[in-house]
Amino acid sequence: MSELSAALVAWQTVQGRNNLPWQNSSDPYKVWLSEIMLQQTQVSTVLGYYERFLTRFPTVQALAAAKDEEVMSLWAGLGYYARARNLLACARRVVNDHNGCFPDTVEGLMALPGIGRSTAGAVLSLASDIAQPIMDGNVRRVFARYFGIHGFPGLPVIEKQFWSLAQAHLPDKTTVRAYNQGLMDLGATLCTRSKPLCMHCPLSGQCEALKQGTVSELPTPKPPMVRKHEHYRVVLHTSSEGVWLAPRTGRGVWSGLWMAPMEKLAEPLEGQCLVHELTHRRYCLYPVLQSVAAELPDSAEGGRWFALPLADDAPVPACLPRLLALSGA
Repeated sequence: MSELSAALVAWQTVQGRNNLPWQNSSDPYKVWLSEIMLQQTQVSTVLGYYERFLTRFPTVQALAAAKDEEVMSLWAGLGYYARARNLLACARRVVNDHNGCFPDTVEGLMALPGIGRSTAGAVLSLASDIAQPIMDGNVRRVFARYFGIHGFPGLPVIEKQFWSLAQAHLPDKTTVRAYNQGLMDLGATLCTRSKPLCMHCPLSGQCEALKQGTVSELPTPKPPMVRKHEHYRVVLHTSSEGVWLAPRTGRGVWSGLWMAPMEKLAEPLEGQCLVHELTHRRYCLYPVLQSVAAELPDSAEGGRWFALPLADDAPVPACLPRLLALSGA
């Protein structure tokens, strides 16, 4: 065991996060569910969603049998909705193709929807004590500072370097669970993006960034990205029955969600728009209020009426209530 892994295992056992609901479980389903939810999402946000999902879908078989709409409704508000679609697709593959058992190899797991190398390593190491490395944002930050690695972590050459180090310092199956959990815990609690608590870090004595005074510079930030601007007219059909919504089809960030009809525009419109920003795109949404007769058939476009005001857990993007308010509905 390397000096790095030994220090992390000792620290995690005593001071790491050891009371999260998905920890200390040998059920790959529970670990996999937590790992998908934790992608680009804080632990504090995930906790409530995780408990609700497990209550409704306690096994992979229960999730595989769920309706798309129900899964999307439970996911609403957690963001990155492609994760929810992959979650359901993966569960169905596990049940239909693997007799309800998750594969026990990295290659087998990565063949499933929504599972990359790091998620596969986390499921194997945290649920089954199989020695496989992981690589999330917390791990990259710890490695960048500890080894003094400059260069944006998203670059293939830097990513390859991180994975090589992760593999080189991986302990055996007796301590791999504590090691991988320790890497994530350290990055989340001490080796944070801003105001890291270096004086409490078990790796401070060997940290290259601390020695060189470059802790605040690492990991190297991503180069500035220009968001693509898109403009849409959003037609809000309202009646005494509420507002008319239909599930979005095709690909895209809102695929499968209940939405008001949207029309992509070549140019922006005059007047006020609602801005909805994602990582790579900036949406300008122009709401148009249109009163219609309540007898609009439920079968039209696969949509239906939603009563107003919408409940907080309505299966629609968070921007829709704002659209309604903006248009005076």
